[in-house]
Amino acid sequence: MTKLSVNINKIATLRNSRGGNVPNLLKVATDIQDFGAEGITIHPRPDERHIRYQDAYDLKSIVTTEYNIEGNPIDKFKQMVLEIKPTQVTLVPDSVDQLTSNAGWDTITHQSYLQEVIAEFKNAGIRTSIFIDTDLKLIEAAAKTGADRVELYTEEFATQYEKGNKEAVKPYVEAAVLANEVGLGVNAGHDLSLDNIQFFKQNIPHLAEVSIGHALISESLYLGLENVVNMYLHRLQ
Repeated sequence: MTKLSVNINKIATLRNSRGGNVPNLLKVATDIQDFGAEGITIHPRPDERHIRYQDAYDLKSIVTTEYNIEGNPIDKFKQMVLEIKPTQVTLVPDSVDQLTSNAGWDTITHQSYLQEVIAEFKNAGIRTSIFIDTDLKLIEAAAKTGADRVELYTEEFATQYEKGNKEAVKPYVEAAVLANEVGLGVNAGHDLSLDNIQFFKQNIPHLAEVSIGHALISESLYLGLENVVNMYLHRLQ
């Protein structure tokens, strides 16, 4: 079964909009795990517009499943991750003012940099993953960085699937097959939803984990958080 890691950034966005502690991020993270999710994902950004760096520290004792911290490995981010030691760190090449992640790493151009960063995290016992597009050359290069996994950037699949183009899953299948062949675990995330997750899961071999936030929280407004978490778990079986 593919693990479901729930990204709780949107919960933090809602909390921050009023300046208080409603909804309580730590309580929501606890509840999501109680509902059956196998992981919690956060993606703190330098401006702390949703997840704050302090949240990352506070969640350390709350997350009893898998704790995945995503972000661009700037110095402040690296220091935080090395102090918290989450289950997994997912490296994302976001710019400082990025609205949302919209591209994977160029693992050829940035290979030496990624090797250095990944070695530091792995020496601390942290599993590493690289956010990446489906270009097979980049998958091959990712294996040379020392990373444990890649996270396939799935926006293009989600966009095309919504238009009825199921063939859009093929590059992801090829990328997953190659990743497995070169010794990389396979994660996936970005715009996966209740509408497309079952098809994606059924077609992608070796899929270890999906990280889902925006769609899951949005769907929960109508269907309820506990119900939606379990709907994803059912589709991922």
